[in-house]
Amino acid sequence: MPVRHALSTTNIALVSVFAGLLAASTLWPGAELLSGVPITLQTLAVLLAGASLGPWRGAAAVVLYLVVGTAGAPIFSGRSGGFSAWTGPTAGFLGGFVVAAFVTGWLVRRMRVRGQLTTTGIVGACAVGSLVVLNLIGWGFFSMRLHTSIADTAAFASPFLAGDIIKVFIAGTAAAAVHRAYPTLLGSVRSTLAETASTTPATVPAVAGSTNDA
Repeated sequence: MPVRHALSTTNIALVSVFAGLLAASTLWPGAELLSGVPITLQTLAVLLAGASLGPWRGAAAVVLYLVVGTAGAPIFSGRSGGFSAWTGPTAGFLGGFVVAAFVTGWLVRRMRVRGQLTTTGIVGACAVGSLVVLNLIGWGFFSMRLHTSIADTAAFASPFLAGDIIKVFIAGTAAAAVHRAYPTLLGSVRSTLAETASTTPATVPAVAGSTNDA
């Protein structure tokens, strides 16, 4: 993505809005299980950012949120803020948010390029971003930080699975609705193809119209 386009007023506004959405997702205090990891709406907002904005803008929105929170704004889970959030066993989830948003957005954009952007596909992209990428990074760091076994970590993580699945479906269906309302949010098909061709050596297949509904 050209620097001039990346720093356009529209992109800056979109990144800022979704960073604000991430901050707002912590207004609900959440619930903390015995493992010490809180149930919050942050994951839902992260997935929605990636699935709606694509990989770079989605990840940028998460980075902006993390920078503001690390600077001291009380926008992390539990109305906390500051660098101390990065010293606990849940810090892996904060870092994983960036990767999850990027991977989710990348998968959604690939579907857009291939003309296969369906609700089911977007939900699937959110599932990969959350259930695979974020959980692997977050719980992996949790296990290393507390020196727990894989079995113990799995026992800690299992109560979160149902909530994660619900958030995946909500984020996926909401992002699909966003793309139906704003079919060029990821850029025009031609510009998306051009950007992909400039960064991917493989040949990109032809694309049919805009978002389809599954």
